[in-house]
Amino acid sequence: MIDEQLARIGEPGRAVVMGVINATPDSFSDGGQFADADAAISFGEQLVRDGADIIDVGGESTRPGATRVGTDEELSRIVPIISGLTARGIRCSVDTMRAGVAAQAVEAGAELVNDVSGGLADAAMLTTVSDLGVPIVLMHWRAPSDEMDNFTHYDDVVAEVVLALAARRDAAVAAGISPDRIVLDPGLGFAKLASHNWELLRDLPALSALNQPVLIGASRKRFLGAVLAGLDGTPRPVSDRDAATHAVSALAAANGAWGVRVHEVAGTLDAVRVARAWREGGAW
Repeated sequence: MIDEQLARIGEPGRAVVMGVINATPDSFSDGGQFADADAAISFGEQLVRDGADIIDVGGESTRPGATRVGTDEELSRIVPIISGLTARGIRCSVDTMRAGVAAQAVEAGAELVNDVSGGLADAAMLTTVSDLGVPIVLMHWRAPSDEMDNFTHYDDVVAEVVLALAARRDAAVAAGISPDRIVLDPGLGFAKLASHNWELLRDLPALSALNQPVLIGASRKRFLGAVLAGLDGTPRPVSDRDAATHAVSALAAANGAWGVRVHEVAGTLDAVRVARAWREGGAW
């Protein structure tokens, strides 16, 4: 079961398409493109025209090696964008690891908090989200972005990620967040080697067995670049990974993912529509 706030995002029977706006100078895919609020708002409008169900706005890069920015800087990047988009009737989520930022983003109109640390980076996050009364995405996380590549050892990545996500869900429930407002994310690319990402995707039903909606964020990530490498071993450039992202989105949706978080929306919408038809035989 999912609560009314989550259920009204997207179309029944189809995976939610979450479009990404990174209001940062250093994000791996689109850093610097949307530092201007007006440009970001215009892009968000385009993502919705392309079919995005909700726009995820972030003001702090979490790419491998990224260092954190201050709270005031993060707020100055995202609040004008969220306010502008929601004033236009566009649903937004906020991508943040800070409870105070989450609170101000919700005040500006965000209706979902997406915390890549799963509530671990800020001890106040879970109680704050409980008080705000909005759903939360809890991602599997082991360390900050500038340290996470040192934490890529797993004996059984699927079992360990499932166990860790179950623990974060239980912590959220203990903090007062209703279970039907919790979405789980395996954290592809976060403290994981390429092989770990593929294992998690292949065993997506193990994540679904936690009985929580699952969000998959594979868009343009380096493990896709690696699998598409040329004959000389050079990874496919970030700008040329959308077709692979669409394939992952379709497969994830067909295997029960609640949603996918992507940079390119139109092709992703096609992919999840095909997945819905595949699963339901065209009967919806």
